[in-house]
Amino acid sequence: MMQQIYPSIDHPYTFELNKDFNFSAAHYIPAPEAGKCMRTHGHTYFVNLTIGGDALDDTGFLINFSHLKALIHDQFDHYLLNDLPLFEGKSPSTEVVAQTIYEIVENHLAELPHNPKCLQVFLRETPSSYVVYRPKRVKEHK
Repeated sequence: MMQQIYPSIDHPYTFELNKDFNFSAAHYIPAPEAGKCMRTHGHTYFVNLTIGGDALDDTGFLINFSHLKALIHDQFDHYLLNDLPLFEGKSPSTEVVAQTIYEIVENHLAELPHNPKCLQVFLRETPSSYVVYRPKRVKEHK
């Protein structure tokens, strides 16, 4: 995997964890406007997840790196994304894949008692194209 500098995100958390991994998958975009992407083709996607939090678990982790990779890699690697239930009724564009990765990770993190948050998903589709997905944060009023 290539060394990468990812866009940073301003956040209020004490800890920030970043996990890099990749998966290989194919997809097609079922729309005439997609041009050549209407045909099935594959990518080696490179993912960076940014997780933030103020508290660590009993092992001293914000989250175990291997758990993050398993959440995504095991579901997406060597699949045709269009065939996965996660993308039923959706076009698996890189933007939608990044958002879906965020939802998977955030749903998992919501089950943890120390409350870490997924702050950003960086998803590189090709050497020259990538998507950053960051959910809008609702500001808390005190």
